[in-house]
Amino acid sequence: MSELIQMQPKDKYNKELESNVHPPEWANPEPEDRYNLVIIGAGTAGLVTAAAAAGLGAKVALVERDLMGGDCLNVGCVPSKGLLSAAHRAAHVRDASRLGVHLRDGYDVQFPEVMERMRRIRAQISHHDSVKRFSNLGVDVFLGEGRFTSPDSISVGGASLKFSKAVIATGGRAAAPPIPGLDDVDYLTNESVFSLTELPPRVGVIGAGPIGTEMAQAFARFGSEVFLIEAMHGILPNEDPDASEIVKSVLVRDGVKVLCCGKNVQLSREEDGIHIILSSHEQSYDVVVDKLLIAVGRAPNIDSLNLEAAGVEAHKKGVQVDDRLRTTNTRIYAAGDVCSPFQFTHAADFMARIVIQNALFKGRAKASALTIPWCTYTAPELAHVGLNEKMAEEKGIEIDTFTQKLDEVDRAILEDETEGFVRVHTRKGTDEILGATAVASHAGDMISEVTLAMTHKLGLGKIGSTIHPYPTQSEAIRKLGDQYSRTRLTPFVKKLFERWLAWTR
Repeated sequence: MSELIQMQPKDKYNKELESNVHPPEWANPEPEDRYNLVIIGAGTAGLVTAAAAAGLGAKVALVERDLMGGDCLNVGCVPSKGLLSAAHRAAHVRDASRLGVHLRDGYDVQFPEVMERMRRIRAQISHHDSVKRFSNLGVDVFLGEGRFTSPDSISVGGASLKFSKAVIATGGRAAAPPIPGLDDVDYLTNESVFSLTELPPRVGVIGAGPIGTEMAQAFARFGSEVFLIEAMHGILPNEDPDASEIVKSVLVRDGVKVLCCGKNVQLSREEDGIHIILSSHEQSYDVVVDKLLIAVGRAPNIDSLNLEAAGVEAHKKGVQVDDRLRTTNTRIYAAGDVCSPFQFTHAADFMARIVIQNALFKGRAKASALTIPWCTYTAPELAHVGLNEKMAEEKGIEIDTFTQKLDEVDRAILEDETEGFVRVHTRKGTDEILGATAVASHAGDMISEVTLAMTHKLGLGKIGSTIHPYPTQSEAIRKLGDQYSRTRLTPFVKKLFERWLAWTR
């Protein structure tokens, strides 16, 4: 069996966490003769599938080799957002003078206390994902490494679990990119960065995707000198350039040194720290840091599953599935990061719901029917759903684009949060929403209104006719509805109105 993710330090909070999600005293149950559903992996996809199936009366076995809750609870969403909440509060205090609030004695970030708070909250949340809770739900929980032994059986800890249907929900892990010298230095990933107890004076981050940008801003706001290195131009390369540029400008203001278009990266360990040699925009750099975070590259957790014995095909990005999330063995399904290009907790949740319908009830639900938003939790946040201009152009779809800047939204002005916008793309000549991007302090909350409209086929005009409380930043979305409504007032229609009003005067 592979080693468990090591949760450091071994304080009372991490001990509480481990006692919930991988209790050392746990004894695996005696297996049933046959299960309706056997699930390998107890991250979000596996937990949602297990709870729902057991609640419907199915005989369910759940196999986990590491920590229940998966990346999200242990080394992903939960600890990172706990860290970011403290970092953003620190920035609010730092910038309070802009609103006329002056602190006499300055402020001080106690990083050990920040991390202890994060561990405390993570332990508190872990009860929801605990072995005990799922056992009480009627799920047979098996701790150990699961391997397929045939097209309808899995072995774990010496026991054989026979199944009618199975689900692969083993998720993914950080993968080391091919950087010269990487093997010679100690580096952090999302699995180890949350074990820090002291603030590193100098931090290097390789990869300016969501994880890299969030962590770079957090450490800068805590007081570290931060170097953010990205091979492509700018940061958040999968987002609209003007949206990611706003986030970049705030990171730079926070003190992050952004080295984009980074080429020829080399790493070495010297007495004064980790040396990062690279070229960026035709300039050479030799950066020295105390800690290095690798935030680029993911690999699916499939190596130990013995997929060949089950007749399940896979590729370098994960398990091969069709639109109903069936693998090449129609008894076996997959959900979550192990098979999806959308590596988000909420995507795994809703993929699990598709698996329940299709595996247990012969449903025909399709993953392609899901409308999946996402958000990067920097300050400001950057959220997106559906198509952007580039995607629409690649698909040959003609669109109309409506953009509302936050410096024209009263609540954003009052909050001193005017850097950002909300943008919606509609099918040309109609109010059918095809996609949206939001850059705002709570963009992740704001995007849900658009996602709801897209999911239930509500047009932008419907949003414009919906009363929003004043003043809120979500008023920006209503203003987009007004923009669309104004496009319907063509010169011909306006002339008709003028004649009618003149006649009724």
